[in-house]
Amino acid sequence: MKNFCLKTDIYFGKDSLKKLEEIQEKKVLIVCDKFMETSGMVNLLKERLNKCEVEVFSEIIPDPSIEIVALGVKKLKEFSSDIVIGFGGGSSIDGAKAIREYYQKLENNKEMLFYAIPTTSGTGSEVTEYAVITNKEEGLKYALTNKNLLPDVAILDGNLVKSVPPHITADTGLDVITHGIEAYVSTNGNDFTDALAEKSFSLVFSNLKKVYLDGSNLQLREKIHNSSCMAGMAFNCAGLGITHSLAHGLGGKLHIPHGKANGIILPYVIKFNSEIGNSYSRENFTETAKKYQRLAKLVDLNASTPIIGVNNLIKSICQLKKELSIPETLLDLGIDLEEFEKVKESIIESALKDVCTKTNPRKVTREDLEKLLDEISGKQLYKTL
Repeated sequence: MKNFCLKTDIYFGKDSLKKLEEIQEKKVLIVCDKFMETSGMVNLLKERLNKCEVEVFSEIIPDPSIEIVALGVKKLKEFSSDIVIGFGGGSSIDGAKAIREYYQKLENNKEMLFYAIPTTSGTGSEVTEYAVITNKEEGLKYALTNKNLLPDVAILDGNLVKSVPPHITADTGLDVITHGIEAYVSTNGNDFTDALAEKSFSLVFSNLKKVYLDGSNLQLREKIHNSSCMAGMAFNCAGLGITHSLAHGLGGKLHIPHGKANGIILPYVIKFNSEIGNSYSRENFTETAKKYQRLAKLVDLNASTPIIGVNNLIKSICQLKKELSIPETLLDLGIDLEEFEKVKESIIESALKDVCTKTNPRKVTREDLEKLLDEISGKQLYKTL
């Protein structure tokens, strides 16, 4: 038996921030990073909150640590909010999720509404029960998962992402592409998640380069923003795969931005998951290969057979990465391969334990992950199918 549900109310399109005007005479904690506070972006929220007492916790940094979460819990305990708003990129929303969750555990599940307002189009965190938190001592990222982490309300306003710089547009856009693809081939996927994953993938794949070149196009920004949310809804129920498992480890150990790490890893994982070119007959294609073929058809690539579809999907992703200035390997990114070798074993260990590995369409061994990491690093020449 499988399940699909939508707990979060989603408001999107022009003037969607008006939803905040319904909040009256409440104590509101806004969780964000320093830039959101010092740039005055938080004022866009404050000015819509009617007769509310508002506090700002702006200590969130990329890949928020357990220590940052603890500071947020302390702030929340002192302020005793009625509502928490996670405002910013995925790190801010994930941080807000973790802060609210741990506070509620301390305070016997005190009622507290949670609003998520993303200012980047990538993580889909505004509609998921996941939060990624960093353990600085171990140098690893951990994906928390709990239905209590789901926001009550998500607000998608394209105006909030118009000024996102091109390199962040590229990184976060590749995160969306990875979410859509991994949810689509996940072992826990279903008709409902497939529909969301297909639409998300086709929208972002067709429009990401255009937005990268012209970030002021509000119509396209909204499409990418909505795509990110749809991909989040898909993987929230379907799960993800080893692209994310490896990206969590690489991000924690080598401090690579999450979307960029996904973009580097994704083509290698598609090749691995499709199982084409291994010991399989070319007539005996896996269901995963056929699903990759369908994604290729969705974006008008030549996909007359699974092997042609998989090959062209990989090639088109690699071409898009090139156009977005995303490197092919860790070596191309400038990572010291000696440093990589020192942390490779711990990355493999964390990936084997990662929740995303459970729903990867192909079972993986330690040896599989080691081989993938060697290809991803650039120390082994990548072979096409």
